[in-house]
Amino acid sequence: MTTIKLDPGAALLLDALHGAGHAAYAVGGCVRDSLLGLDPHDWDLCTSARPEQVMALFGEEKCIPTGLQHGTVTVKQGGRLYETTTFRTEGAYSDGRHPDAVCFVPDVREDLARRDFTINAMAYSAEEGLIDPFGGRDDLAAHLVRAVGEPERRFEEDALRILRLYRFAARFGFAIDPATGAAARALGPHLDCVSAERIQEDLLKLLAPPRPGSYLDPAVLAVVLPELEPEKQPERFAELCRTIDRIEPTAENVPARLAALLCPLGEAGARKALRKLKCSNALTDEVTALEREAGGGAESFLLGHESGHSIARPIACGNRVPPQRTVLGETPGTPNTTLTVQAKRLLGRYELPTIQRLTALCSARHPEQAEAFAALRAEAERLTAENACCRVSQLAVNGRDLMAAGVRPGPGLRQVLNALLEAVITGQTPNEKDALLAAAAQFSAS
Repeated sequence: MTTIKLDPGAALLLDALHGAGHAAYAVGGCVRDSLLGLDPHDWDLCTSARPEQVMALFGEEKCIPTGLQHGTVTVKQGGRLYETTTFRTEGAYSDGRHPDAVCFVPDVREDLARRDFTINAMAYSAEEGLIDPFGGRDDLAAHLVRAVGEPERRFEEDALRILRLYRFAARFGFAIDPATGAAARALGPHLDCVSAERIQEDLLKLLAPPRPGSYLDPAVLAVVLPELEPEKQPERFAELCRTIDRIEPTAENVPARLAALLCPLGEAGARKALRKLKCSNALTDEVTALEREAGGGAESFLLGHESGHSIARPIACGNRVPPQRTVLGETPGTPNTTLTVQAKRLLGRYELPTIQRLTALCSARHPEQAEAFAALRAEAERLTAENACCRVSQLAVNGRDLMAAGVRPGPGLRQVLNALLEAVITGQTPNEKDALLAAAAQFSAS
């Protein structure tokens, strides 16, 4: 008999349910992950007990009635939360997302039959072992994602399962059952009934695994992001997927991968697409900044260039370095062309996490320059650790100091502060109060 090491809190709850005469199992992702040798993030339980019986057994102080109409009670145990759901079958899905009605049933196998994929349709208890009526364990061994029963029916019930198919396959590096994949592509248009927020959530999860490029199906992306025209321009889309796969698979780099996917749309088009997906303002701003910089257009700070452009005397630009444009490793018209100056200029414009994503994105799009981008990232990290001066706010003097030294208030004051910052960044003046005040006197006199 297959044995799974149950989470202690889940085991206590299952024992209590069994002791009260109810059937109860760990179910779904926790069983799948345990069989894969992974540590489950959450432990979901299913039981023959009705919601009111679950609440009576564990007490209202430990129970959260999160979805009573669907049979779900969240039970607090040992500092963790455990979703506990009554065995159920489901009626029609008129909206393509939610069942019109649910019917509580006594048999766990009926409950498993309503689930999306075989690898998620397994249950386990210490007494009975693994309950696997649809061959989920065999599909795990075969590295295969397959729908439970008829794929078309599963996707017609809940169109979001189409994205979940590719997300699960990408997460584990599994193949997709041919019949399941064909049904997903054919029913892709049904995704138009899924909320933008849910599509965004699954799309971001799809972009997180090591190599998601091969799981970005053009037929499905054509529905989610029609602006990309993945089916009309297959070669361009294939290159986008290769670029995404070259970006290091970390949670922090998901915005960089999203920027890589949206590359053909440009900054304005990317912003429009992100708003359509109801992305947060923070994510939208981050992705569009990456798009702007990595695009190498006229507004790019990192990759743009203008022959002979001089940056000897910066102009007023708020609290950051003015947006002079440079080529990686080169600052035309300026004697200070070191990596340190380049990194300081970027840190004056962006926070370190953005620079880390930007260099990852640029390395993926320009692999022949990957070593140079890695060096730039490392230098930005070093400067940040040393709290190097890259912004006006980090200068050893402020506006009050300059006015006390005789600099007149107004636009000229900001120009002097920017000039001092430029002198510090390029190494002409140390970031020390006396030296800066002396330099300010020269700037004011000139």
